[in-house]
Amino acid sequence: MTRLRQGRLKIPGLFQMRLDRQILLDSTRALWHSTLDLVYPRRCESCHGAVLDEARHLCWDCMTRMQLIQQPHCDRCGDPIEGKVDHDPMCAYCARHRIWFTRARSAVRYRGPIRDVIQSFKYRNALYLGRDMNLLLLACVQAHYGAIPFDAVTSVPLFARRERERTYNQAAVLARALASELRSPYDNRLVTRIRDTQTQTHLSASERRQNMTGAFVPHGSNGRQGQRLLLVDDVMTTGATVNECARALKEAGAEYVYVATVARG
Repeated sequence: MTRLRQGRLKIPGLFQMRLDRQILLDSTRALWHSTLDLVYPRRCESCHGAVLDEARHLCWDCMTRMQLIQQPHCDRCGDPIEGKVDHDPMCAYCARHRIWFTRARSAVRYRGPIRDVIQSFKYRNALYLGRDMNLLLLACVQAHYGAIPFDAVTSVPLFARRERERTYNQAAVLARALASELRSPYDNRLVTRIRDTQTQTHLSASERRQNMTGAFVPHGSNGRQGQRLLLVDDVMTTGATVNECARALKEAGAEYVYVATVARG
């Protein structure tokens, strides 16, 4: 039990021991990483040439080569639109199809250095790259959704077999870290992926939409009725995956589903 002594708050012995231990662990970890950087210099994940002296994995040259997504872009899905626009535009895809998410935004185009980073993170177990991507993701959310009070952050689920093979869900890794930064709860129990869909890489827009139809279902009663949810994924191309996932989230009770991805194809 805490008690006042000579006008100061006395911290219980056990708590103080744990606090001292955590400080020691953090200091030791920082020293270890600094030593590793001296022995094995960290090189840029994209160009593999530049030696880095900060806690990141892309050099400044590669970072400046990334194409930030700026206006004009579709007001609904965030896809860049060519030419001069003097109103809130909607792209042809969103105009022709039923869009379940409220709005979608991405930080950068899926080309150049970020493509290398995401592929390593997604397929080569390079989880250490998560911090670099979360910096972009957080900036995107703050720029476009800064005034929105999210009730929870969630992620696009993988099919169970694929997650077992990969040992992690890259979208969940990003969403969990983002939720912590936003100080919002992370909830990955809202929808389930019930179909092991084929890869979308070489499919047309219509084939992607057909491939994802019925891939997600609500996961029972979740207490998220009428709430604002932030749905996170690594890459958005046509939006077929996040759109179908948003549909399931709406069925689960969500009133608004906002989408945030690191990159846009």
